[in-house]
Amino acid sequence: MKLSVDIILLCSVVGAVILVYAPFLVVGWGRLQAGYDQSAPRAMFDKLPPYAQRATWAHQNSFEALTIYGLAALMAYATGVDSDWGRNAAIAFLVARLFYSVFYIANIPVGRSLMFAIGSLSAWTLFGLSILQISH
Repeated sequence: MKLSVDIILLCSVVGAVILVYAPFLVVGWGRLQAGYDQSAPRAMFDKLPPYAQRATWAHQNSFEALTIYGLAALMAYATGVDSDWGRNAAIAFLVARLFYSVFYIANIPVGRSLMFAIGSLSAWTLFGLSILQISH
């Protein structure tokens, strides 16, 4: 049973929001190791272990990626994109962003860059499909 592209697009936006916060769980662990200072949580960044600093950057970048992807996915939904390209772009975005954070935290820059490129290409694919959809 194939899920409709509409369902995949909407669920992928929810998934993208969840993926924004996944790296923050690692940041929380790093804060516990560094001795969490509840009165100044942002000031303790330099005290975090390197993996938790990278998790912070992955978390911040995920917000940036979400703004672009969320617009692309909702635009595809609104214009009625209904193709395997749309379905695959939405799924590819989620997979790429999951591994983006994993590679960032694990300090694997080539993997992180590749996942960033795949995620970006997925969003731009949805923009392109939306424009093609309304031009017919």
